[in-house]
Amino acid sequence: MFFSVLAPLAPVILCIGLGFAIARVGWVRASAIPDLSNIVFLVLTPALLFRTMGGVRLQELDFTPVALYFGAAGLLFVATLMLGGLTTATAARALAHMFSNTVMIGVPFVGLVFGPQGLVTLFTLISLHALVLLTAATLVFELLQAREQRAAQQQQEGGAPHSMARTVGQAVRNSIVHPVPLPILAGLLFAQTGLALPGPVDRALQVMGAALGPMALLLVGISLAYTRIGRHWRGALRIAVAKGLVMPALLFAMARLLGLSGQGIAVMFTAAALPVGANVLLFTQRYGVMQDEVSSAIAISTALALFTLPLVLLAAHYLAG
Repeated sequence: MFFSVLAPLAPVILCIGLGFAIARVGWVRASAIPDLSNIVFLVLTPALLFRTMGGVRLQELDFTPVALYFGAAGLLFVATLMLGGLTTATAARALAHMFSNTVMIGVPFVGLVFGPQGLVTLFTLISLHALVLLTAATLVFELLQAREQRAAQQQQEGGAPHSMARTVGQAVRNSIVHPVPLPILAGLLFAQTGLALPGPVDRALQVMGAALGPMALLLVGISLAYTRIGRHWRGALRIAVAKGLVMPALLFAMARLLGLSGQGIAVMFTAAALPVGANVLLFTQRYGVMQDEVSSAIAISTALALFTLPLVLLAAHYLAG
């Protein structure tokens, strides 16, 4: 059973390793990473998301696993703030503890392990992941930044605090009008019409969707090859451990406490163990805190996942019943 459960992890490791190797020998330069990312996020990802959700009826979706995921994420976020202090730096660390790389690593990995039905559950999470977590994080960041600005007001003059309503509005808009949630919502709306995609269009989307997994994993390896950890490795390692081990452990405990099981719970447990998502780095850049540490944490958590995901798969197999 051990090898049958871990078998889907082999192509993930091989693709990431191959991407790392071709970058190290110079076949792919660092300057090409943004262009490759555009292909993955703007072309291949929307194709897979739209085609998959285009055959799903709303009444077939189960939001219980997603609610469990957000419950675990919220608890970990609040616990980090309480233990680390109410600062924007702690908020950035708390966001890194709970925000998963659900697309670039999650989609190919869950697809290999759980198949199309598992992807439907993951896409249900993805459709709400950024909207819920980033909007909530925006509120926290803005409140803490305003608090810090008031405390520093006597020492230096600074710019006016951001308009919270405007910032939250931008977060909501950017979380929906985005190459990940938008095709999910469009696919769901199309599915409710009962129409079918024309054959050539459906086949084109199928080919592009099939290319997403290997392309995304190769890109992960290429990015790792050009990432420099630097002197922030200790803090980054703590974030990686919290994201890859504490977050899934918390979700697992909540699932057992509530008596929840099944494939949907197993998919959420796996999603909770994924590495830190890149959106966290965008937040740190926006608020000017923890940029180097979070950037290093993304790289370390991705490398650490190659060792922790085998354990996660075994536990997920138990949760799936």
